[in-house]
Amino acid sequence: MAERPKGGEGLRTALSTLDGPLRFLLLSSFLIPLGSFMVLPFMSVFLHERLGLGLGTVGVVLAVASLVQFSGGVVGGSLADRVGLRRTMLWALIIRTTGFIGLLMALRWPPLAVGALLLTCCGAALYLPANKAYLVRGVDDEHRPAFLSAGNAVLNAGMAVGPLIAGPFVLSSPGWLFVAVSGLFVLVTAGHARLPAEAGRERPGDGPAVRPAPGGEGLLPFAANALAFYLYFHFQHFLAVYAVERASSTFYSLVLLLCFALVIVVQPLASGLIRRMRYATALTFGFICLAAGLAVLAAGTRPAMLAGGALVTLGDIVLFLKNDLEALRRSPRSDAMVFGRQRLAAGLGACASGVLGGQLYGLTEQAGRTGWFWLLAAAQCVVMPPVLLALRDRPAKHPDPFDDSQGALRAYDTDRRVPGR
Repeated sequence: MAERPKGGEGLRTALSTLDGPLRFLLLSSFLIPLGSFMVLPFMSVFLHERLGLGLGTVGVVLAVASLVQFSGGVVGGSLADRVGLRRTMLWALIIRTTGFIGLLMALRWPPLAVGALLLTCCGAALYLPANKAYLVRGVDDEHRPAFLSAGNAVLNAGMAVGPLIAGPFVLSSPGWLFVAVSGLFVLVTAGHARLPAEAGRERPGDGPAVRPAPGGEGLLPFAANALAFYLYFHFQHFLAVYAVERASSTFYSLVLLLCFALVIVVQPLASGLIRRMRYATALTFGFICLAAGLAVLAAGTRPAMLAGGALVTLGDIVLFLKNDLEALRRSPRSDAMVFGRQRLAAGLGACASGVLGGQLYGLTEQAGRTGWFWLLAAAQCVVMPPVLLALRDRPAKHPDPFDDSQGALRAYDTDRRVPGR
């Protein structure tokens, strides 16, 4: 029996199959978050200090923008099914570029800023499901995790680098910053216009028709994604105020860089292992890592925040990739629709985290025991695996290629569906 390739070797083998259009798509997956995160992380400061909006108004605007960006993925997936992946990405980038140009114009007329920000979020919502579906369309299931994790890695690299480049210019020279970002998006949009339709693979309308999803087939990955994002965004939303109060904004940036670096390095190397992992094992491991990381944060020291951030990131590396893979495997819908539904789950979880987590953090802060906030979040993580596994779908009509009783990957992973659908 042939020896299975090691993580790094398997990743190199998978990525060596990338053609020119997909290499450009991976480059774009770095450039788009690079440009976006040169602006979006600083929007609260920009809206409040530069444009004079009240903090209450800023909070509402950012909450609505986040919900649109995540939950609008369902619309993006549906649109991709109707008009094609490349055309959907192109329109999404045009909308997003218009949004960044609107932010530039808002320097002269501030009321434009809110609409411009929402346009950028609408563009992101439309783009990502089509982008992921284009990347894995027609790819066999063995290589699909490597492609997805490579896309996630370059996306996180762009998110990490963008704020470092833009930080000194957001308040001092926002006009030039918005011009540079708008120009970058114009170039990326022009590149997408030259992509072949669906990477020369299966075109819309070719192959078997997409069947309606039977009830419950995607319930478990959807619920797991929503709950994972709900708990992960306790870390994302509230670590800043917790860390800055106990250390500094510079140290908080260091924690974020560590988290980005782990996703960039670890997820591609571990993608094959995550693919072969039983779903029940992945859920248990991921939520236990989240629980451990959140509990460690309760100590409030600098080493604890670094260690806690690392553990939380390891949990999200496993959970987010495995949930996407499992959703693709279970659903007969198109890839774009599956990714759109998973984005909807992420948006619901992130929104719930902001509302419920914010109330909980406020209560613990008033009591002078913010460490309890992290311990309560960790306790929720511990109970998630048994709760989610109780949602297991009814026995499938066809054998489960990730059968938990077997633990081995079987050859018919696509359940006789066209790969990538």
